[in-house]
Amino acid sequence: MKYMIKNEDGQIEIQIIRSKRKTLGLEVRYDGSVTARVPMRASRKIIENFIQEHEGWIIRKRQEWSLAGNAKENSKDRQRGLNVVDPSKVLPAVETGEGKAKIRHQIEEKVFYYAKLMGVTYNRITMRNQKTRWGSCSSQGNLNFNNRLLFVPEELVDYVVVHELAHRKEMNHSRAFWNVVEEYLPDYKERRAKLREYHIDTSR
Repeated sequence: MKYMIKNEDGQIEIQIIRSKRKTLGLEVRYDGSVTARVPMRASRKIIENFIQEHEGWIIRKRQEWSLAGNAKENSKDRQRGLNVVDPSKVLPAVETGEGKAKIRHQIEEKVFYYAKLMGVTYNRITMRNQKTRWGSCSSQGNLNFNNRLLFVPEELVDYVVVHELAHRKEMNHSRAFWNVVEEYLPDYKERRAKLREYHIDTSR
C-alpha cells in the first residue's frame, strides 16, 4: 500500500507497512524515502489522516536531510563519509530590512515582466523566510517567495518566478505545466538542477 502527498517538486511517495504494533509512526530516510508503519487493522482513513497531519513534518525532515547533500545523487558519497555539501550554498534567513527590500524589488520586477510576457495575472506578492519552499502560487493567484532567493544567481530567481506564474495556467506539475515553463525558459531543467544545489538553513 502506498500514499502520495504533493510538494513543490511533484509528489512524495509514502510506503505503508503494516505490522503487529499499536501506534502509527513515520520514518524519513537520508535518501528521501518515507515509510509509515501502522497497526495491522488501521483503516485507510486513519492512516491518511495521520499522514496529512504530519505532512509539514515530512517535508521539513526531507529538507533537513538535503542539507547533508542531495540524497539520491550523493548517497554513496555519504556512505563513504564524504562531505558533499558546499557550505556557501546553505542559505540563512534574510534578517536585514535592506536585504528584504532588495529581494522584494527584484521579485516584483520579474513577476511584472514575466506575467506580461506569459499573459497571466496575479494578486498579492508575499515575501517570507520560508523553510521548505522557494515559492508558491495559490489558486487565487497569490504569490509567495522565499527571501533567501537574495543569495542565488539571478537566472535561478527567473526560474522560480516563471515556475510559480506557470501555475496560473496549470495548477499542478503535469507535463502541460512543464511545457509552459519550457516555453519561456527552454533551459529550465538546467536551472532547476542548479537550484537544487542550494539548501535552506532550517535552523533559522
